[in-house]
Amino acid sequence: MLITDKTEGLNRIFSRKQTLSEGARKSVEEIIANVKEKGDDALFELTEKFDGIKLTADNIRITDEEIASAYKKVSPDLLAALRRAMDNIRSYHEKQLLKGAYYENSPGAKTGYMIRPVSRAGIYVPGGKASYPSSVLMTAIPAKVAGVKDIVMCTPGTSPLTIVAAAECGVSSIYRIGGAQAIAAMAYGTKCVPKADVICGPGNMFVTEAKRLVYGDAGIDMIAGPSEILIIADSTANPEFLAADLLSQAEHDEMAMAILVTTDKNLAAQTSEAVERRVKQLPKSVIAGKSINNFGTIIIADTLKECVQISNEIAPEHLELCVSDPESLLEFVHNAGAVFMGHWSPEPLGDYYAGTNHVLPNGGTARYFSALGTSNFIKRISLIKYDQQALNSCANDIMSLAEAEGLNAHAESIRVRTEVK
Repeated sequence: MLITDKTEGLNRIFSRKQTLSEGARKSVEEIIANVKEKGDDALFELTEKFDGIKLTADNIRITDEEIASAYKKVSPDLLAALRRAMDNIRSYHEKQLLKGAYYENSPGAKTGYMIRPVSRAGIYVPGGKASYPSSVLMTAIPAKVAGVKDIVMCTPGTSPLTIVAAAECGVSSIYRIGGAQAIAAMAYGTKCVPKADVICGPGNMFVTEAKRLVYGDAGIDMIAGPSEILIIADSTANPEFLAADLLSQAEHDEMAMAILVTTDKNLAAQTSEAVERRVKQLPKSVIAGKSINNFGTIIIADTLKECVQISNEIAPEHLELCVSDPESLLEFVHNAGAVFMGHWSPEPLGDYYAGTNHVLPNGGTARYFSALGTSNFIKRISLIKYDQQALNSCANDIMSLAEAEGLNAHAESIRVRTEVK
């Protein structure tokens, strides 16, 4: 890993561009237009073209028999672990629920809001380079907790554990389609795939671009990119722990980014050596190696507070505070998808088990996006109720403001009521 100062390190980090070429972007636009125009026929053609799978109206949806078969292929121990993770995720997201409010803020004037879930959620679960049943839990459970009745899932992979995870979470229907075409199907609907109000879940650059393009016709969770981790460490950190954590994200994707920011030069050197040694032992050593060579960065800072300032500039998806007193740094942390505190809270805890959501903003979007949660699947509907006296008391103010904007019909809507005796 490159060991450097703040300026060079930030330049290296910000040089990473996760963009599609004009040709690839146009390809996504064409896929979406194709699905809008031809519906299921487009899905069948594109799935055969990209995935080599022949789909029809009879086999695009995972059947109850296939779900039952998947259960037989998952060991009891693995199913038990999945269910324990589900309990943690459900409990965490239940604490996010809003109850709404309705109150009198002046005599005869009531305002508030009520919470309603979307009618149908669409979740996307990647399945190209690996199987991600954990992403099923992270998308379906918040939707269920929010009260969504109908959850449709699209995935190009059909691993038994992914199917079982969907069944355990109460997913209504599973479709074996992936890529930009899956996003288009959930955004606009086809005869086989119902239209969703909100589409959530991680995916590659083509999936991300498709979500960007359908936004407005359907809600989306966020615009995300390759995974990233930033670790802030002091002299109490274990370099072997740090190396393992950095590689946990590097193995995701060649474009993934692993960053260490530390005040300890010796720790930096030891961690770099451990990364170079450990990466060769990984089954995904080629992917992780490219990520480390291209983007793996260790920045030396003068103080822990400066480490946090650097982190805030980067706004990482995953932030680990591998320091003796992690809580003392929290007040300075402003931009991060999730924060893991201490030497015994590695990032995979959040990926699988702690209960927090692993669908997180990255690529700097943690400056304004949040982790996926129940709020992605609900709507706040405003409530207003004034009686005649309350309206009369503020009528002149409203009419003055409306007329100042040149909206006389707005003013007349108020005035006509003030004339009623």
